[in-house]
Amino acid sequence: MREWAGQWAEVDWVSIDWGPLLTGTLDVALVYFLIYRSLLLLRGTRAERMLLGLAIVVLVYVASRALNLVTLNWILGNFLGSVILVIVVLFQDDLRRALTKVGLAPGLSGDTPKAIEVTIKEISHTAGELASRRIGGLIVLGRDVGLDDYTEHAVPLDSLVSHQILVSIFLPTSPLHDGAVVIEGERIVAAGAVLPLTFNPAISSSYGTRHRAAIGLSERTDAVIVVISEETGTISLIREGRITGDLNEKTLYNALHRLTIYRNERRRRLKEKDTEKSTVKEVIKPIEDLLKEGEESEGSADGTSEASAAVASKDEQA
Repeated sequence: MREWAGQWAEVDWVSIDWGPLLTGTLDVALVYFLIYRSLLLLRGTRAERMLLGLAIVVLVYVASRALNLVTLNWILGNFLGSVILVIVVLFQDDLRRALTKVGLAPGLSGDTPKAIEVTIKEISHTAGELASRRIGGLIVLGRDVGLDDYTEHAVPLDSLVSHQILVSIFLPTSPLHDGAVVIEGERIVAAGAVLPLTFNPAISSSYGTRHRAAIGLSERTDAVIVVISEETGTISLIREGRITGDLNEKTLYNALHRLTIYRNERRRRLKEKDTEKSTVKEVIKPIEDLLKEGEESEGSADGTSEASAAVASKDEQA
């Protein structure tokens, strides 16, 4: 232990080139972060099992090369030669979801908190009434990611969010009751929208088509979906592939408030803090530059005066 401590003390820390070490550390940290985030995105999805299957194929390929299994090695080598294309085909939904999260732009920013609050109140009131009457419903509340791909073939409405309109859409006698209602901001964009189903094998078989469609959309976008079951009369909130069930009108309102108004307010405050920091830097930088110029000018003046004094002393000696 003492020998190790002595060797550690003899290290010349000043002469070490820290540049490559810091660059390598940053490189490893970024790769670790990307792999970690990718595994988090794949966890609990069907892509998790497909990734495991792909890893098994790679192991078999390595084993076939070690055991000199020429034919098997050739087949797997050609398969893995286009591994990028294979990954894109197998994980296209998960890659779309990941890239969507990376490229999110601030959403719902054009709507005031008051307008959004009215929207979530009407949605909560509608969900409560539909649940009490055992009427099924599917309401999509868009946030950052656009939903034009899912409203293109739906019935356009473009009306203000209203409890009466929403309830009338989901009545069994309505021709639009089987589809989803899509809401963006304070307006009902469309009704009768068809949503993509999820293929996640971990989803319980007790969930019906509405729940699977809501989960499928939440896996592709950042929308918040409210599902009312006509069989059990329960309210569920779905986002990012996760289900929160057994809600009532009040708890649903609180959850929607947290996912919309509180979320936007928090992002706005963070943006303001970043703006304040950049403004302070812009103000301080010119002052620092002036101080540096003053120090440099003083140094040059001191050097000039010292040189003049040296010349004068030489003249006196001469």
